[in-house]
Amino acid sequence: MLVLSRHCEEAIMIGDDVEIVVVDIRGDKVRLGVNAPARVAVHRKEIYESIRQENAQAASLRGALGAIPGTPSLAHQRAAAIQNIAAARISA
Repeated sequence: MLVLSRHCEEAIMIGDDVEIVVVDIRGDKVRLGVNAPARVAVHRKEIYESIRQENAQAASLRGALGAIPGTPSLAHQRAAAIQNIAAARISA
């Protein structure tokens, strides 16, 4: 793991497209800003793990039940979940 030190309003770059900025530091909490293209999914780790778990459960159900006519595909369900999370992140 690479460990970096940054002061408030300083940034790090991940590749050419993702910028992580230290927005605020209060006690033991650090607020980070993430500038990334829309094609790059950015989630808090606990949200990411939840999405992975739900996708795994949905995949196992689909495997057990087979495709259910009239239901959205897993790709459509995942896209909807990502949109819901993005909307929640914007309103937070």
